Amino acid sequence: MSTPKDIRVALIEDEEEVRRGLSYILSQTEGFRCVGAFATYEKALADLETAPDVLLSDIGLPGMKGDEGAALFKQKFPATAIVMLTVHRDDERIFRSILAGASGYILKKEPPGKILDAIREVHAGGATMSAETAAKVLDAFRKLSPRRSEHEPLTEREEEILQELVKGNSYKSTADHLFISIHTVRFHIRSIYEKLHVHSKSEAVARALKDRIL
Repeated sequence: MSTPKDIRVALIEDEEEVRRGLSYILSQTEGFRCVGAFATYEKALADLETAPDVLLSDIGLPGMKGDEGAALFKQKFPATAIVMLTVHRDDERIFRSILAGASGYILKKEPPGKILDAIREVHAGGATMSAETAAKVLDAFRKLSPRRSEHEPLTEREEEILQELVKGNSYKSTADHLFISIHTVRFHIRSIYEKLHVHSKSEAVARALKDRIL
């Protein structure tokens, strides 16, 4: 029986057996509710009318690929957190997914418990990306593009908070690490969003990486 506090998850996976298995796990696990399971982004974008809390999406899909579809999905449902499913630790795909608005990725071979933990993490404001992977992604973007200054400069505190978000830390973890309150974190987050002209944490992280803000 679902409750209003359940995490509402939509799933996009072209392999029917995997899709059915994940749908079953989501439907049978307390605290989760599967609100749609689709084989393609085309079908998901056409049929979903209400934003899910989290989208669990395969990267290697027929038709519209995962990173391309994720970008369109974020346009339609900007508040939805996206976790990409992949069979390889493919840095290029991870980069494209982050730019598309994904909050991270998880390998398909991980046990169901870890996949559920990843969904919980992004729903709580975190990211499914290890500190090591986050560092590699940030370093790669620093090498790939020159630093830009097309936005209002961030304060030192705002840069510290943005760095925490890039590492995949939640608002609570950020508050704990910087010895400030969650209210203060949220205050600075609003300012960061305004300065970077973004509307979500994943967009702020993507902008920080792409434009070498940090």
